Amino acid sequence: MKQKITLLLIILTLCYSCDNQDHKRTVSKSSGNINDISVVIENMLWEGSVGEAIRDTLAAPIEGLSIDEPRFKMRQMPPQVFSGFATKNRTVLKIEKGKKAETKILKDAYARPQTLVLITGENNAEIIEQIRTNTIKIVNAFRKEELKEKQRRISKSLFNDKVLQEQLQLSMRFPTAYRIAKHEDDFFWIRRDIETGTIDMMIYDVPSSAIRKGDSAVVDIVRLRDSIGKIHIEGTLENTYMGTEDAYSPFISETIIDNKPAYETRGLWDLKNAFMSGPFINYAVEDKINNRHLIVEGYVFAPSVAKREYMFELEAIIKSLKIK
Repeated sequence: MKQKITLLLIILTLCYSCDNQDHKRTVSKSSGNINDISVVIENMLWEGSVGEAIRDTLAAPIEGLSIDEPRFKMRQMPPQVFSGFATKNRTVLKIEKGKKAETKILKDAYARPQTLVLITGENNAEIIEQIRTNTIKIVNAFRKEELKEKQRRISKSLFNDKVLQEQLQLSMRFPTAYRIAKHEDDFFWIRRDIETGTIDMMIYDVPSSAIRKGDSAVVDIVRLRDSIGKIHIEGTLENTYMGTEDAYSPFISETIIDNKPAYETRGLWDLKNAFMSGPFINYAVEDKINNRHLIVEGYVFAPSVAKREYMFELEAIIKSLKIK
């Protein structure tokens, strides 16, 4: 009887182990540079109209930059070489021809964390239709993965934001490489020196009534940032201060920050009566409990160099915001 019980326990243990192996698949850690996508597609498709549709979607210029820079970098490879280390990239777009037309977003298919977008179609036209119809879905899936990765890297060495918590009742995760350059009342100017210039943030709040709904929102946001720039962000020469470049219309959209409605505005700043400019990204977060809009803006001064990754860093930092 004792031998039968022992045998039964062994069988149950083996069954449990097998079941666990079926449900807990082990995958390797993903890798890759931020905003670099592996595109797995046959060479002929890549060089033709399907490849053109992919480039139109993933390499489209980013809004709000002074020079055109692509949304993502892409590295194409044919399916036959997509194996081993090549499968470990954090973001992958895979195209398969000769199958039912559909677009799937797969998580951790070959590595963790990983977002793989699989697009299939019986022919080129169906594949292109899937790409064009699902452009927003595809871009958002990759951006979400990369923002999460950027925030993970930022979290390795965090600035102590206690003063922001006490003064503005907010928390925001940014690296120790930044410093508070100016703090007056409820206004903060935060900076990071880079080889070619600076990356900056401004944080302040305004009454809820300061930003109207609808088409008037962008007018109010530009008016506010110009008035704040004139007061707090002065140039080294007399009568120079930061404003919004008149010749470039800002892009505004609605988004969510910390589960709260917010306006995202992208455009170009310039130093009035001087010769300095660059891109900015401005978030006006509606804080109904405190009857205010919390304004967090990031901008870059880096002449003659690409600014996409700097702006992406600012976006990742600002989207970590939590209102206490």
